[in-house]
Amino acid sequence: MSNHSNDRNINITINNPKEKEEEIVVSLVTIFSKIKKYFGVWVVSAIVIGMLAFGYAILTTHVKKAKLTALISFSYAGIEKGKDPNGRKFDINNVKNPAVIEKALDNLGLDLIELDNIRQGISFKDIIPQDILDRITAFKSVYENANSGNLAAAQAMLETTYYPTQFQVFFDYNNTEFTTAEAVDVFNEVLEQYQNWFYEEYGYNESIGSAVKALNYEDYDYAQSLDILDDSLLSLRKYVKTLSNEDTTRFRSSVTGYTFDDLYQAINTLRGVDLDQISSIISINNVTKDKDQALAYYEYRIKALERQQSQYEEQLASVMDSIGSYEKDQVMIINNSDVDIDQTITQASEQYDRMFRSKLTLTDDLAETKQRINYYKERMEALQKRTNSSEADKSKVEEKLAALDTKTNELIESVSLTADDYYKNVTFKNAYNILVPASNTTADRVGRIVSNAKLPLVALEGLALMFFFALAVIEAIKSDSAKKKAALAAEAAEEAEEDEYDTSDSKITLDEVIEAINEENEHSGDKKSSEKKKK
Repeated sequence: MSNHSNDRNINITINNPKEKEEEIVVSLVTIFSKIKKYFGVWVVSAIVIGMLAFGYAILTTHVKKAKLTALISFSYAGIEKGKDPNGRKFDINNVKNPAVIEKALDNLGLDLIELDNIRQGISFKDIIPQDILDRITAFKSVYENANSGNLAAAQAMLETTYYPTQFQVFFDYNNTEFTTAEAVDVFNEVLEQYQNWFYEEYGYNESIGSAVKALNYEDYDYAQSLDILDDSLLSLRKYVKTLSNEDTTRFRSSVTGYTFDDLYQAINTLRGVDLDQISSIISINNVTKDKDQALAYYEYRIKALERQQSQYEEQLASVMDSIGSYEKDQVMIINNSDVDIDQTITQASEQYDRMFRSKLTLTDDLAETKQRINYYKERMEALQKRTNSSEADKSKVEEKLAALDTKTNELIESVSLTADDYYKNVTFKNAYNILVPASNTTADRVGRIVSNAKLPLVALEGLALMFFFALAVIEAIKSDSAKKKAALAAEAAEEAEEDEYDTSDSKITLDEVIEAINEENEHSGDKKSSEKKKK
């Protein structure tokens, strides 16, 4: 019997817990418990940080002053297309043009030294309604996803442009010497003065009044003086006639009590009575300071007016040809029953109306020019036939010229006030509005402090929150790691005890096996000896 057949194999496996010790396991419960542990400390630190942030904001509000803010809006025909009332490109920067700021400083009794600093400190921000933004975004999306079939339509939608009608206006006055209260007054006064500038620029223009009074009639001969005043009245009459044609409300000014028709008739009366009376005195009595100079002046005026007449005639002929060859817009009417393709109605167009108005204006100008040519020819003939006038005639003419000049200036002032009232209360009633003026109340000051405190407060509070959260995570890792190591150590100790017990049992069993084998061998030897003896 072979000894190999009786051998027994014993396998002993020892687990190494080293790999488990390297694993990091963090429990959310542990993290929240650590956060709870530091919650009180975080609350105290948050309060301290808030106090520091507001203290910093209070300090910087005095050192670095917050911008003042106002809100303005425009509402007139054309602003939705980005145009000013005259049809030119609208420029919001006119709010801070030097003329407006200078007028504001003058009204407040302040020095003009801060004018440039004020201009540089004023800025603007367009306000675009949310629905417009959504529409533009949708158009852009359609364009980006368009294929070749509808690319043109998508491109047309994308070209839709929105021009803002409301603007935020900011005033940074850190480079000025103004206090906050003074800066608020200056800022609001600038916005108010822009309203006056707007009415004057696009309504009654002061330059018209300045132009008609630009020359001093006393520097010229009597006939020339009369022409200067007459030219002023003609310019004023043309302007009033334009306003009268635009006015569909029969506007009567609450300031002057006049309508534009009243002013138009007053100008005609002044020309037809006062001016003609002076003209007759000059012509009949041959009133002149220098006869030869007066004749030369009449000759020059006649030639200039004849050239003007030829120009008007050419322009009128061109307009008449255009009107004759112009085809008005036609609209075809199609009924549900009998369809007549030839059945159309002619619709007036804006271009045709403009040409017709131009024809009327040229006709009036041409008639006025012819009348003045005849007037100067009569004067020239009268002056050539008569002798010089007396000193009494000269004094009489000078007196009446002075009275005519006074009446002309009064009419100019009445036209100015009436037109200004008309544009403010009719044409441009809501054209420009200050929706929210700048202010310096306690709430505003607190608001500026809060605004300055936001950035440092959010930054510091965020850092503090991140710090305490990181601290809680680290503490949780340490706590869970310690627990895990203790568990692993206990498990390793238990396994070691079990291995030691298993090893000792294996050794006893081996000795017993050897002893059993020996006993069996001895027993076998004894058995063989006994058999031999028997034999």
